[in-house]
Amino acid sequence: MMLEKIFKLKENNTRITTEAVAGTTTFLTMSYIIFVQPAVLSSCGMDFGSVMVATCIASAIACILMAFLANYPIALGPAMGHNFYFAFTVCGPIVAGGMGYPWQVALGANLISGTLFVILSFFGLRELITSIIPDSLKNAIAVGIGLLIALVGFEYGGIIVDTPGSLVGLGNPKYPEVWLSLFGVMAMGVMIAVKIRGAILYGIIATALVGIPLGTVKYYGIISMPPSINPTMLKCDPVKIFTEPGFISVIFVLLFLDVFDTIGTVVGIGEQGGFYKNGKIPRVKQILLSDALGTVTGALLGTSTITSYIESSAGIQAGGRTGLSNIFTACLLLLSLLFYPLIKMIGGGYQTPQGNYLYPVIAPALIVVGSMMIFNVRKIKWEDPTEALPSFLTLAIMPFSMSITEGLSFGFISYSILKLVSGKARQIHWAFYLVSAAFIARYIFLKT
Repeated sequence: MMLEKIFKLKENNTRITTEAVAGTTTFLTMSYIIFVQPAVLSSCGMDFGSVMVATCIASAIACILMAFLANYPIALGPAMGHNFYFAFTVCGPIVAGGMGYPWQVALGANLISGTLFVILSFFGLRELITSIIPDSLKNAIAVGIGLLIALVGFEYGGIIVDTPGSLVGLGNPKYPEVWLSLFGVMAMGVMIAVKIRGAILYGIIATALVGIPLGTVKYYGIISMPPSINPTMLKCDPVKIFTEPGFISVIFVLLFLDVFDTIGTVVGIGEQGGFYKNGKIPRVKQILLSDALGTVTGALLGTSTITSYIESSAGIQAGGRTGLSNIFTACLLLLSLLFYPLIKMIGGGYQTPQGNYLYPVIAPALIVVGSMMIFNVRKIKWEDPTEALPSFLTLAIMPFSMSITEGLSFGFISYSILKLVSGKARQIHWAFYLVSAAFIARYIFLKT
């Protein structure tokens, strides 16, 4: 049988029906990104419908690449955290702490970083990249991104608002969008607590249904032809790297996040699925190549960094062991294109009587996803001051500055200084000092 020959089902002790259930399970746990991604990227001027189409197609292509190149049940999609860096840091207005680049330029950065990742996957330089970052900082970065995502979720839901005399304050709980968002958080929390697969997706749907009679969600229908992808397809502009030296830092951050997200996910999933053989995961080069090609594809179609999804662990728990699981996930992603009215209803946003534009249906998903990323805080070496302070600065600066770059800068620079003055300089890879020096130079020469 062709499927047996391609995916080696008997060798991996699985069946077509098992892989189908696993692929569907993975789709249910990751499908929230179909609603979240267009809402996030449309905030920087990208077309909502086009981003949705690009997200589904790029994710499906990346899943298929993973299936045939690496034969693993590791699904891929736009990375949470990367999309916020794209929209709020790279494309964010300068007055709000962003860099002010057009979204076409940000897509160009994604194209370049993805291409560099392709090269790295061939030449095995991933070991150097992963070895220069201390474990405490790796975990602090994950926590910081989680806090940033959660903060945006609180703002999208009107739970946290700007207040006179302070940076932030609690929103008015009498407003329907606020308690609708809180309802969504609790609904997702309950479903996660009782171990319902697809809890985030089901929570989004439940919140949308409750929001319709409240007037915070507008019904547009369920099925239609998908919108055009032309507004974002092939609109990336990678030329900025040759005209503006400061743009290199954007590419570095995108590459850094993509590499570490992928490797961290693969290590975690490999352990859960029993994919390790003799202490190594076979075909890891093909895994990284699939991920990197996914990012390149996403940039060309019009969406931010595509990476391996930790939500794939749900499918693996359901029995997925081969790339055939990914084929089912990819088919469901493409089928989602027919449900654009439903996606617009959920992720299109709501204008409050006060004039604010909020997203109370997807806000709970951001808050819950952010909460899931906090567990890494326990892996930080808090007993060592040279590890604790840089880690704290990293995870605190990210949400307070609304910038992943600034969190990385504070973490790298403070870590280097503390290790140097405490006589622990040799604990750091020499390349780490070079990156820290580059961040210092960025503040001296490039910040206004």
